[in-house]
Amino acid sequence: MPIAVYVLGLAVFAQGTSEFMLSGLVSGIAADLDVPLSAAGLLTSAFAVGMVVGAPLMALSSRTWPRRRALLLFLAVFVAVHVVGALTPSYGVLLATRFVGALANAGFWAVALTTAVSMVPDRLKGRATAVVVGGVTIACVVGVPAGALLGERWGWRSAFWAVAIVSLPAVLAVLRSIPGGRGTDTGPAPAPVRDELRALTGPRLRPVLLTMALVQGATFCTFSYLEPLLTRETGLGAGWVPVSLALFGAGSFAGVTVAGRFADARPVAVVATGMTALALGWAALALAAGRPALALALIPLLGMLAFGTGTALITRVLGLASGAPTLAGAFSTTAFNLGATVGPWAGGLALDAGFGYRAPVWVSALLMVLALLVAATTAKGRRSRAGERRPSAVQRSARGRL
Repeated sequence: MPIAVYVLGLAVFAQGTSEFMLSGLVSGIAADLDVPLSAAGLLTSAFAVGMVVGAPLMALSSRTWPRRRALLLFLAVFVAVHVVGALTPSYGVLLATRFVGALANAGFWAVALTTAVSMVPDRLKGRATAVVVGGVTIACVVGVPAGALLGERWGWRSAFWAVAIVSLPAVLAVLRSIPGGRGTDTGPAPAPVRDELRALTGPRLRPVLLTMALVQGATFCTFSYLEPLLTRETGLGAGWVPVSLALFGAGSFAGVTVAGRFADARPVAVVATGMTALALGWAALALAAGRPALALALIPLLGMLAFGTGTALITRVLGLASGAPTLAGAFSTTAFNLGATVGPWAGGLALDAGFGYRAPVWVSALLMVLALLVAATTAKGRRSRAGERRPSAVQRSARGRL
């Protein structure tokens, strides 16, 4: 595996830390900037919206740039907005930096995924995707708890400084490892935008992107409300929350690693098995939430299944989207983050309706059932179309006589 692929994973680690670390910093931000907790929570929403909007927008804007130039520009903007966020006394400016940072993150993700798979042979594309996505899972294990610890000891601004500092080695590594000479990183001339959009919105890719959004929606629906589930339903103390998050992240890293090795050879089997296991797993967690040992055992398993299945789906999109080499990574990023936006919203609705702290987990199970229905309907339609194209026995006999 080229070292450049691991460099891209390092950069994604820093950016993933920024995306998720606010879950442990909202109280400090609200107190320091004298805004309500709900306003501090909007900082997370601004980042998610920026990711959804930014992935296709940034990919389109940079589609004719050399890849190294695009990656460096997105990283530079990402570092700059975190420095501004760490210095500003204004909530409005901080909100704007979260949105702009998400745009840069989305652009980097889209280009990084395309760059990673372009540098390896077909048999290693799934593993290259896993390395890049693995940066997010390492962020969940290390970056997010570390950001919460920094915020607790030295204030929330220290976490922003840390993300900016950790991103600097990634800037240098991209500069040194991604080819940048004339004609070395531009690749073939990009296809017309209309052709790429036609390929991405075709009947083969639409269901996969929808399935990806539903799977990620299920994942982040429960992940966002894991703390109240464990402390108010399972009966664990607050000290178990970072442990549980680390367990989920460790399972996620394992899932990405395993999926990267098997998704290339049997992508459909990996996705189907993972989705079925997730539907059962979320339901099992909802039923077992009152039993601490069982709940803690299920958390890393579900992290493994969720991110392993997500990685296999991304690999599937990149494999099917040969006609959209520029925008395939962007649409994957958008689907991923659309799920990360809608899932917590749906879980919040269930909580507000008074269904209890297990409600988001049941919503996750329901979203997985919907994903399975989409996949089953798509497979059935594909088989029907294949049957229509296949000549009948009578037709084959007639052709033989002719």
